[in-house]
Amino acid sequence: MVLNFTDPFLTTRVLGFESLFDRLQRFSETTERSSSYPPYNIRRDQNQIYIDVAVAGLSREDLNIELAEGVLTIEHKGPKAELLNDSNEVVYQGIAQRAFKQQFSLAENVEVHGADLVNGMLTIALEKIIPDAQKPRSIDIKTPKILGSK
Repeated sequence: MVLNFTDPFLTTRVLGFESLFDRLQRFSETTERSSSYPPYNIRRDQNQIYIDVAVAGLSREDLNIELAEGVLTIEHKGPKAELLNDSNEVVYQGIAQRAFKQQFSLAENVEVHGADLVNGMLTIALEKIIPDAQKPRSIDIKTPKILGSK
């Protein structure tokens, strides 16, 4: 799916949404490039969001996590040459060590709080910050004064 936001009809009639259009364009580009490797889960607990990525056999030095322009990128460049040329012969390779680049588009009000790597599971903690203006609030109901009463 490719979104075309350069259409003159669209840009002359819709104003003030340029950043939204840029984000949608980036989202469509990252969706086309994304794969299902490595497997991941996304969990939510109220405003807390967690991305769990299965990265068995990788250490924190093997991974690069970056946030740029609303896109969270998790990347592994692939196995190092010295691991491939080791004197141990691999009889069966069931643990993948291939390179990957997984990207997630984040809303403007989502903050990244950090990442943990425990037992081959990379967990990235995020939080959706709700501005006070968007939080639910109670509206007072006023009753009009009755005319002619004292």
